[in-house]
Amino acid sequence: MTPEIQKPIYAAIIGECKKLGCTVIAIGGIENHVHLLTAFPTTITVSHLIKQVKGSSSHLVTHEIQPGKFFKWQGSYGAFTVSHDGIDKVANYIRNQPIHHQQNSLISTWELNN
Repeated sequence: MTPEIQKPIYAAIIGECKKLGCTVIAIGGIENHVHLLTAFPTTITVSHLIKQVKGSSSHLVTHEIQPGKFFKWQGSYGAFTVSHDGIDKVANYIRNQPIHHQQNSLISTWELNN
């Protein structure tokens, strides 16, 4: 994900979450991954949410933003629950992804290692 397509991708992810009845609390990432903190209804599963978010944002890139260029999300993902008391800490971590990666101040259990 290049910087010039980051905002439209985030907007697509947020839009898809809203369509599914989810509340996006924070979104952030770097070139090769995105972190998303969302509250979602009990009527959908995590896997359905991820499938829809990845699918809609990937479709946007390959058909509208950069037609003819290859864009694909990783096949894997990580999902974690967050206590009410931890929401602000996790949201701040997500919003500051570029800084954490630059300064190597990552929380390893919150990062998916391939």
